[in-house]
Amino acid sequence: MKFNFTDKKVKVTDELKEYAERKIGKLDRFFKTESEAFVTFGSERGRFIVEVTLKNNGMFYRVTDTTNDMFASIDSAVAAIERQIRKNKTRLEKRLRSGSLEKERGSFGIVEAAVDEDSEEFKIVRSKSFPVKPMTPEEAVLQMNLLEHEFFVFKNQNKGDAFSIVYKRKQGDYGLIETS
Repeated sequence: MKFNFTDKKVKVTDELKEYAERKIGKLDRFFKTESEAFVTFGSERGRFIVEVTLKNNGMFYRVTDTTNDMFASIDSAVAAIERQIRKNKTRLEKRLRSGSLEKERGSFGIVEAAVDEDSEEFKIVRSKSFPVKPMTPEEAVLQMNLLEHEFFVFKNQNKGDAFSIVYKRKQGDYGLIETS
């Protein structure tokens, strides 16, 4: 793992950097490819801030932690990133498909039940199919209101039948998302 250290308003000792390398370096076991760690040390109002960003195979994991002790901040940041990786392990493997995360459960040192309880799948409970008709955004808003929906997908006549979405905003007005 490659490390990049940044100091903000605080002088960081070599001992602290070695401690951070040792603790954060343990997270390297989750990845098959070389990772990069960006560690920022800071101080604000007498409290110590540690921001840890891990970059691996195009994915970023970021945690910021603030405590009264710099070493405790590092420990807590590492624990939080480890939770992020465990929680999103299956989702990330499906997305990356290159197997950038270790597939063996033993390398995580956790029990099967712990993984299932931490991972939350996106469950699609309903599916709809409908024809997408060319219309103006104003007609789409009218159609959305008639159907009492929060959004409506349509082909925008004003943009050469490009797919667009109108949606109702919390303030009561409407938004338009257009594809380019």
